[in-house]
Amino acid sequence: MSDPMGKMEAAGGLAVTTGVDVNAAIARLRGEGIPAKVAAKDATLWGPEAEEEAAIRLGWVDTFIQSKELLAPLAKLRAEFHEQGIDHIALAGMGGSSLAPEVISRTLDLGISILDTTDPGQIIAELGEASLRRTAVVVSSKSGSTVETDSQRRAFEKAFEGVGITEHANRFVFVTDPGSALEALATEQGSHLFLADANVGGRYSALTAFGLVPTALAGADVAELIDQAEAFAATIGSEDDDPAVVLGAVIAAKPTITIADDGTGIVGLGDWAEQLIAESLGKNGKGTLPVVLESLSAPGSRGSDRVYATVGGSSTGLPNSGSALAMPDVVVNGPLGAQFLAWELATAYAGYLIGIDPFNQPNVTESKNNTNRILADGLPDERPHAVDGAVEIYGSHSTTVTGALGELLLDADSDNAYIAVMAYLDRIDDAEVAKLRAELADRTGAPVTWGWGPRFLHSTGQFHKGGRQTGVFLQITGEVGEDLVIPGRDYTFAGLQAAQAAGDRQALESRERPLVRLHLTDRKRGVNQLLHAVRELS
Repeated sequence: MSDPMGKMEAAGGLAVTTGVDVNAAIARLRGEGIPAKVAAKDATLWGPEAEEEAAIRLGWVDTFIQSKELLAPLAKLRAEFHEQGIDHIALAGMGGSSLAPEVISRTLDLGISILDTTDPGQIIAELGEASLRRTAVVVSSKSGSTVETDSQRRAFEKAFEGVGITEHANRFVFVTDPGSALEALATEQGSHLFLADANVGGRYSALTAFGLVPTALAGADVAELIDQAEAFAATIGSEDDDPAVVLGAVIAAKPTITIADDGTGIVGLGDWAEQLIAESLGKNGKGTLPVVLESLSAPGSRGSDRVYATVGGSSTGLPNSGSALAMPDVVVNGPLGAQFLAWELATAYAGYLIGIDPFNQPNVTESKNNTNRILADGLPDERPHAVDGAVEIYGSHSTTVTGALGELLLDADSDNAYIAVMAYLDRIDDAEVAKLRAELADRTGAPVTWGWGPRFLHSTGQFHKGGRQTGVFLQITGEVGEDLVIPGRDYTFAGLQAAQAAGDRQALESRERPLVRLHLTDRKRGVNQLLHAVRELS
């Protein structure tokens, strides 16, 4: 790896430092005037097939200006909630509606409950009476019809009524696009309503109402985020330093980018960037695969097929290190508002370099359609190939969990292969299982991604189906202890979760990709068994 001090550009409070040789890509972007054209919202940049979509998806370039109009009404509503004893925010949202608020919440320690799940245990944990009495629910959906979000809203309505809060319309805050079903519902029942910029796609919506409403209500100084983005926006197209151009060139440089927090004040940006990059660039058999790392020392950060990026809030630009070999390939440091805009710009630039429309998501609806069909027709009749302790094995010739995992590693031993672990479990109570990512990465040279289902369907799910067809997939499902009825629907949360997992399996199987499913008949025992099994691999 080259010395990361090789190139550094800093402006608008943000610095990008890299040793990756991207001079040709930077020269192309600048020589063809791409930054200035993006700033001018030129929809023709990504080709004639992308022009119609791009024409209605470039509002994010300066949406922070419009977002200033949110500040006064949000401050007023937060004060009203405080007077009513409401001091906790639960966010029902998926993908772009939840990931930016989660980064802001984790970075500022706001304590927002992020409900981007259909696991009944995780949802039930939010519905206790003591919690409900101090909770307002932000329901975020661009389309207004997201099934997970709608299901969570229904569950909260019933739960409020169950503890005697019958006039619960005031407890709901809807964030949606103009003209959606959620706007109509908010108006009908008299709930709070914030309309987002319709010319901004979900994954680019960090600085719109989707990112700012729940976090402002939880106490974030979102005006500061807007100011940070505005300061960085002034650097777009600079002839001197333009950090987003460097970052875009780096994202497009290799098949994979690994991302870790550097510990200097920003927490969890990788999860948000993962969705932005994977859903924007993973299509037409191309794209850059993002891999989120647990720490700076996590396995799988380096390889000839990837660049290793760290992100943080420090203005120094470089982490402390006594060795050039320990340095990342690219370091991105600056305030969170600037980070959001810089990564959005960089992803748009990378799409131009790769030759991909960064604003559509042609394969996201495939698993959704499969899910809807399964909910209507019933789950497919699937029987395990073998049962090993608390784990049922599907899609493998092995009769042991260790053997099934070993098969995956063999399937991943090919050029440009990656392993995707997809866990349809409770990411709070079953968090221990996420250690599998690092364990698998430690035993293979392939990139290994981790996704909580159905959350990942709104991010890396697009890459799985539309990106390079070299993925090797491990799906983990689990028995449900206590289920939860979805009011007004003829299925439960457990039924919805199972249908989503089955629908995604069908989408992957149709591409003839290697897929093993491990079903935990006892979640705690099964998780321990999985971790023990992967550690037995050589």
